[in-house]
Amino acid sequence: MPSSKGKNLTFNEIYLKASSFCAYQERTQQEVRDKLYGQKVDKDVAEEVISKLIEDNFINEERFAVTYAGGKFRMKKWGRVKIKEALKQKGLSVYCIKKGMEEIEEEDYLKTLDVLLSKKNSLEKEKNIFKKKDKLSKYLLQKGYEADLVWKAINSFFDKK
Repeated sequence: MPSSKGKNLTFNEIYLKASSFCAYQERTQQEVRDKLYGQKVDKDVAEEVISKLIEDNFINEERFAVTYAGGKFRMKKWGRVKIKEALKQKGLSVYCIKKGMEEIEEEDYLKTLDVLLSKKNSLEKEKNIFKKKDKLSKYLLQKGYEADLVWKAINSFFDKK
């Protein structure tokens, strides 16, 4: 019988725990696998549970990518570079990452970049324009925005002044 933290749990008990873990929020196969292995569930049983979770639509990596990308963009104002990298680290396929990135509308993306730039500029105390632009670009690049878009936004922002 499969064991979890010294307890003898049946397949159904492990599946129920794993399904509630997935129902709480979107998960990737790897997150569930790590959780099950952390609970000392046998590798074969863990893979069987994951297969059943996928079959029952508790795990859907395309749905995860869409939710994750949309959430990180809207809530944390992350750029595409940072979001893509995070999705890669979660072990998602190129297809799922592409689907997730489609969640971000270009118009909203550019508007968010401008808002971040404007807010950061108003907080920036640097007087030297070159140093100020450098600091602003580093901030936006760290947020995961593409360098060409960052510089286009910065130049456009300062040309208006």
